Amino acid sequence: MTDQSARASGPSPSPASGGWTGALRRRVVRALPPDKLLPDSQPSWVASWIYVFGVLTLSALCVVLATGGLLALKGPSWWHLSSVGRYINSLHLWSVELFMAFMVVHLWGKFFMAAWRGRRATTWITGAVAFLASIGTAFTGYLVQQNFDSQWIAGQAKDGLNSVGIGAYFNVLDFGQMLMWHIVLLPFALALLTAWHILLVRRRGVVPPIPLDGDGSGATEPDDGVAR
Repeated sequence: MTDQSARASGPSPSPASGGWTGALRRRVVRALPPDKLLPDSQPSWVASWIYVFGVLTLSALCVVLATGGLLALKGPSWWHLSSVGRYINSLHLWSVELFMAFMVVHLWGKFFMAAWRGRRATTWITGAVAFLASIGTAFTGYLVQQNFDSQWIAGQAKDGLNSVGIGAYFNVLDFGQMLMWHIVLLPFALALLTAWHILLVRRRGVVPPIPLDGDGSGATEPDDGVAR
């Protein structure tokens, strides 16, 4: 038997092989099984209204990103002079208003529910940091409206930022710089934090209500039959 035929008739590769790509795939599947990423059932207590505001926040964010991308492609003259542009601009503004309102309710609701219970500290931290990133994104959005409102906001913010020494790096009077912060850097950070937050929610599960016995440790959770 030749070496070539011996190699051809040799043992088949182990299912655990596949190089670094196979190892990465197996690690991702272990960390985020499909039944956790896309569950087909939820515990009964998720029917409470307080759990709805997270989904509402995510829905509003999708509208914000879609309308914001269209505004970035068309430019200020379109959203000021075109009727369609003014409509998209208004839709973008009100989706941002709803996004911030839903996020505040979601944040405070999870705070009073002690959402960091049950090894969910990172989930809570990513959500809180995403809230801070959304404030910066909304602030730079007001600065790039190219109207009297944005000029007044920039003028009022200028002295405060200069007083703490960051005015040279974050110049609110520079339209080009604020535009890049608003449509590139901050949305990218917000989208990354949101995706990380959602993956952690899927991995750790939705936080249950605080037990009636007053034990907020989250060590024991209701046996709802849902994989976490």
